[in-house]
Amino acid sequence: MKTAFVLGGGGLLGASEVGMLRALLERAVIPDLIVGTSIGALNGAVLAADPSLEGVARLADLWGNVEQSGVFSGSMLGRITTLARTRTHAHPGEPLRELIEKRLTVSRIEDLKIEFQCVAASIELAAEHWFTEGPIADAVLASSAVPGLLPPVRIGDEHFFDGGLVNSIPVDRAVSLGASLIFVLQVGRIEQPLTVPTKAWEVGLVAFEIARRHRFAEEMKSLPSGVTAHVLPSGEELHYNDLKQQLRYSDASKVEARIERGYAASSAFLDELGVTG
Repeated sequence: MKTAFVLGGGGLLGASEVGMLRALLERAVIPDLIVGTSIGALNGAVLAADPSLEGVARLADLWGNVEQSGVFSGSMLGRITTLARTRTHAHPGEPLRELIEKRLTVSRIEDLKIEFQCVAASIELAAEHWFTEGPIADAVLASSAVPGLLPPVRIGDEHFFDGGLVNSIPVDRAVSLGASLIFVLQVGRIEQPLTVPTKAWEVGLVAFEIARRHRFAEEMKSLPSGVTAHVLPSGEELHYNDLKQQLRYSDASKVEARIERGYAASSAFLDELGVTG
């Protein structure tokens, strides 16, 4: 049986996945494969380098220092100034690259202890691109390049944006790579029902959520015979159409609480399933 962890995207909401990973590792559930998108690529790469409770603790420490890392730091005026200067993004990509490189003990995907892949959106090809080898920092940075917030990442002759544009929760990739037991780690948005938009800014948010959730729902409905997938709960109560919540993407004040909620909700879920490793 090949066990896979599938880690979805979601910015700072991805702190929930750290709690989920802790719950899984405490029950001796060790993956043979990790696939990730965006912030899930970062969490997945760190775990793939050290698939242990100590590795999860290091990942939690990374999240505890995310505010000091400067990934999304700066005043609103500073962000507007950067956007006006670059015309494409509000934050530079260097702080995220430094954060990735500082926290990893190896530099290349093929040297990770667990098989790892992450996805990004190729601009030139308008298609998903899977990184299976090469520098980890390049791959994770490409997978995490949120349009408008971070610059597109050039690798070779291609430029890449956030993998969430093409495959937000890549269950299908795990299936195609032979996984028969899949644990899906997501940030909580799929747990909240959608409602009809009533404000101008809600229209785009609802449209994106429909597209994102539709693919995931279809993949879950069409799982091949012999493949079991468990979607771990995040413990989050999100309001996808709350504009203030969307604009506070750089607010790291709730990181620790999100980790603990993800841990508590997933621990209870796994215990109910009888998962003991």
